Parts: sequence; structure tokens; C-alpha cells
Amino acid sequence: MAVKKGVKQILKRCSSLGKKNTGEEAGELPGDVPKGHFAVYVGEKRSRFIVPISLLSHPEFQSLLDMAEEEFGFHHDMGLTIPCEEMAFRSLTSALR
Repeated sequence: MAVKKGVKQILKRCSSLGKKNTGEEAGELPGDVPKGHFAVYVGEKRSRFIVPISLLSHPEFQSLLDMAEEEFGFHHDMGLTIPCEEMAFRSLTSALR
């Protein structure tokens, strides 16, 4: 199932959350991502949002991950990109919190 695969990949990327960014390891998260959160890029301008990991358990957010996988795949240089308008993403994440 694509949703479970997407969630597993996100969780794998989030496994280093809370560690300081020393720049020693490739793929390490930036220092401004707090523990328990991850960064996503949304909309045409690829605006960056920091969202809590708890959103991964919501079916609505999992649908966004499916859309991201279909459009971009999970292996590209931009990071996790959500194909959604910024206002719709803000509304959805606000409702899910």
C-alpha cells in the first residue's frame, strides 16, 4: 500500500529528529526542525512548513503523501514536496492539529 510505504519513508527520514546539525552527515535535518517535527515544501513557490509528526497518522495527510509520491516520487533533491496550494495546506493542517 502506497500510504504505508510513504509513511515509513517519512518516519525513516524523521529518525534523526532532535539531533544537532553538524553538517557531517549528508541528508541530516536542518537545526531549525524541532524534535517531533519534519519539513515539507508546499505550493508553486515551494514554501517551507515545519509540521508535527503526529499529522502522519491522519488519513487526510496520508492522502497528501500519496499525491506527493505520485507527482514527485520520494527520491528527488527538493525534499518532501506536497502538491497542494498553500492556503489549502494551512487549512488542512490547522484542522488536524
